[in-house]
Amino acid sequence: MLIKRLSVPTSSHTQMINIDHLVEQTVQESGVQTGICHVFVTHTTAGVTINENADPNVVRDILAELNKIIPLQDNYTHMEGNSAAHIKSSLVGCAQTIPVENGRLVLGTWQSVFFCEFDGPRQRKVVVQVVGQTN
Repeated sequence: MLIKRLSVPTSSHTQMINIDHLVEQTVQESGVQTGICHVFVTHTTAGVTINENADPNVVRDILAELNKIIPLQDNYTHMEGNSAAHIKSSLVGCAQTIPVENGRLVLGTWQSVFFCEFDGPRQRKVVVQVVGQTN
């Protein structure tokens, strides 16, 4: 088992960053051949999701629709002014669990793990835990 805290710098107010390489590296370091990899975001204004990595327009469309559904300003009562980010985080979620097989993440051909920034830019943290059998 390995638990690793990863740093993810963001550069925009809303952004989706492919973190496959960071998660895969953690799986490799763990030595786990068969098991699970749990990815957890430790923030209330960010999230993590799995979606298509082949066409960057998918990420643009996701962010555009989230911004349409949950506008930045909408008579929110939260005093910090980032209620939209909290709502987006709740909808997207803060965790993903991915199977590990033969020492690699089991993702579909077009799938990637994305860190979702909803209140940036900031320096963010992601916790990756890999559990399972080593050889």
